[in-house]
Amino acid sequence: MISARLALIALTLFSTTLLAQRTRMTPGRNIFSPQQDVEMGQQVAKDAEKQLVIINNREANNWVTTLGQALVTKTPNEYKFPFTFKIVDERSINAFALPGGPIFVHRGAIEAADNEAQIAGVIGHEIGHVILRHGTNQVTKAQLAQAPLAILGGVFGSGTFGKILEQVGGFAAGSILLRHSREAETQSDYMGTQILYDSSYDPGAMAQFFEKLAKEHKGSKTEEFFSNHPIPENRVTNVNNEIRRIGPALANPRFDSVTFQRVKQTLLAMPEPPKAPAKPTENSPNDKPSAPPAPSTRMSDLQVAGVQLRHPDNWRPHVQDTNITIAPNGGIVGQGALAYGLIVDVFKPQNARSLDQATTQFLEDLRKGNPGMKIVRSRVRTRVDGLQAQLTEATNVSPIGGQETDIIVTVLQSNGDLRYFVQVAPSKEMARYQSAFQTIMNSVRLVR
Repeated sequence: MISARLALIALTLFSTTLLAQRTRMTPGRNIFSPQQDVEMGQQVAKDAEKQLVIINNREANNWVTTLGQALVTKTPNEYKFPFTFKIVDERSINAFALPGGPIFVHRGAIEAADNEAQIAGVIGHEIGHVILRHGTNQVTKAQLAQAPLAILGGVFGSGTFGKILEQVGGFAAGSILLRHSREAETQSDYMGTQILYDSSYDPGAMAQFFEKLAKEHKGSKTEEFFSNHPIPENRVTNVNNEIRRIGPALANPRFDSVTFQRVKQTLLAMPEPPKAPAKPTENSPNDKPSAPPAPSTRMSDLQVAGVQLRHPDNWRPHVQDTNITIAPNGGIVGQGALAYGLIVDVFKPQNARSLDQATTQFLEDLRKGNPGMKIVRSRVRTRVDGLQAQLTEATNVSPIGGQETDIIVTVLQSNGDLRYFVQVAPSKEMARYQSAFQTIMNSVRLVR
């Protein structure tokens, strides 16, 4: 009897030690309350469901809800969000989560999964975004970058929250809620891995699925998933390291279920998803979106992510870690594609010994994600904050149709990172924006 008790105590201590080794994650800085996460997510979810076609199949809906809620029970006890799970009638391989609990899985993701463990990994990953409050963390960064004093002075008032909710807008306009940083993706990978392990699924299934997509679906609609989910470096290695930290290999991990395979076959047998109806406009349905207003000559100061600059005061900054996008109203279209504005970010070259080598690596990487991009001129010498820089001009397909011009300026920083600036506008309108872009670039100061 005594030996049995000692064995139980030892097992308990051993289990506690294993749990203590897993990566602990806490939500980042956030000016919203968890209840405001719920309010924001529910409002945007209503708009999403007006734009998306939701699958109405009892078995499929019961399966995804049962699976999702079972995974939620394996999350940390301190987080209690009202999760919901719905399947979108869309063949693209994608899934997304809104603040406070709404999770949407495209039927294409379920159709592409080999087994239930893989799609459970995708859902667990999205649950991680909700629990770690990545959506409202992104809104927080954007709001503090724009108007820190005003936000800090009264964000918790209902009036201020209402204004921010209006700025976030509907589903399409609120894409900042869906575009996560690599750090956020890594955190969700860790949490998804932990959820799978604690649910007795093969914990490596999530990374295996993402790796499969990258290899088998390159250039297909899978790109929609990766555009909303930037791939962390060494994703598979990170997940495997987390598995070792969690504990010993599961003796008999779960991989699949009969219900999943039946639901997958049901979805595959369904007709092709309906085409999204054209959005009505005040003019002809075939009219292109109207161009944003001209850049203001009044400037606003911005200092964030290692950069200080001035931009037209009718342009808004959107900040995600090192990525800064500054655009006028209407400059960002669809699910976050930039048609007018400026992108500032950091690229980490591999073994580059010069600005020329680092820029070459960056342009090659940029071309991989933009097959329609063509270099018009390159190796033009310029300067940024007194440092040697290079200017490259390229053309690409504009998200609003026709051709766009991209002016790419690169500067090699002392730590080896390549800081880049991409000025974007439709080719026919670039002349209208050149003065504003030049004013911005002249104002740039790199925080050393």
